[in-house]
Amino acid sequence: MNAPPSPDAREANRARFELELEFVQALANPFYLQSLAAQNILDEPAFINYIKYLQYFKEKDYVRFIHYPHALHYLELLQHEEFRAMLKKDEAFREFLHQKQFDHWRTWRQPTSLNGSTSAKPNAPNQTTLGGMDINIT
Repeated sequence: MNAPPSPDAREANRARFELELEFVQALANPFYLQSLAAQNILDEPAFINYIKYLQYFKEKDYVRFIHYPHALHYLELLQHEEFRAMLKKDEAFREFLHQKQFDHWRTWRQPTSLNGSTSAKPNAPNQTTLGGMDINIT
């Protein structure tokens, strides 16, 4: 029979979860992403493995703790080498991400989206293609 975790173990798990949650939410900031890229952190195998590990935040039991949904989108994009390379070499790309994120926050509650219309626009302003990879800033 398994004994319940000790209070110290529960506290340690809680502290670890809070730290991971804070890091994932920080990923919603394109300036932070570029800072990580400038320090060559994005290229480290340990970081790439950590990003893979943090995918658990997409599960329904954990996604409810996320306050900045863009963080989950960037968490997914950081798994792609091309996205990491663009962050590293191009400040204009950071500005592009920042502007698209701002535009989304500014317009996401348009009356057309509130009436139940789910028709996709072919040239959505928050979508671009990077190489062969579609980047949707949602």
